[in-house]
Amino acid sequence: MKRQSMNRSREKAIRGASDRRFHHFCVGILIFLTIVVLLPLMNIVSASFSNPTAVSQGRVWLLPVDFSLDSYKNVLKYEAVWLGYRNTIFYTVVGTIMNVTVTLLCAFPLSQYQFAGRKTVNKILMFTMIFSGGMIPSYLVVKELHMLNTVWAVLVPGLMSAYNVIITRNYIETNIPGELQDAARVDGCSPVKFFRNFILPLSRPIIAVIAMYYAVGHWNSYFNAFLYLNDRELYPLQLFLRDILVNSRFDSSIVEDPEMAQIIQNQADALKYSIIVIATLPLMCVYPLVQKHFVKGIMVGSVKG
Repeated sequence: MKRQSMNRSREKAIRGASDRRFHHFCVGILIFLTIVVLLPLMNIVSASFSNPTAVSQGRVWLLPVDFSLDSYKNVLKYEAVWLGYRNTIFYTVVGTIMNVTVTLLCAFPLSQYQFAGRKTVNKILMFTMIFSGGMIPSYLVVKELHMLNTVWAVLVPGLMSAYNVIITRNYIETNIPGELQDAARVDGCSPVKFFRNFILPLSRPIIAVIAMYYAVGHWNSYFNAFLYLNDRELYPLQLFLRDILVNSRFDSSIVEDPEMAQIIQNQADALKYSIIVIATLPLMCVYPLVQKHFVKGIMVGSVKG
């Protein structure tokens, strides 16, 4: 017995040492990945607060050089930034409301086991997650629906995400017991009233998660606008940002003040970093408010439906 006890103690010690090595290895990997992610971010933020001349000369790395707010002042005078902000906020707010509404209206019936076509619809949703119609058929559909060069071309094609429908359905199935609906039905509660009075209040965590998913998607989206829009008055901020980063130039032709147009062309390198920070800042402010719900959202997505 004493020898067996010593063997078990030795095994625990070996297992404990192995666990500690694995823990240190994971911590090291996380530290390395954190540094890899933070270094470019620090470089962008530092360049945005540096003197435009220092940025053009490539003297900025981790800390600002000759601290200056000139880049932000000049960027905020660039009319395309305000135009893009206005359009992006509209697309994000209206699009997210539409997305969440449609997702909940699809997820609720799919969570009901008495729904006759439940399995068929689920299979169709899974199919769309793997295969899509492609860019050209999508463009032709939008064209035939007369949505080209309208806000609907940005909002309608991505109206619903199959992934978000599935995790919302799983949340309703696993967190709202069927007995609750049976009791409500006995008391004369209709499905619409049950959805409004029970499903919506009890689904606030998953609503916050999918709303953040959709909002981030709308805020960062530029491809649909690039594909379907020709009117600059409808361009989102990310499309202006794409033109600036890809073409390495600001469109100074839309700036009425000639002096301002010249400043924009001369300080284009520094202004790039400032507009990246301005475009990213709103999401960085909003994300902490819903971050606590993401753990639950990830766990819901891992439950088999």
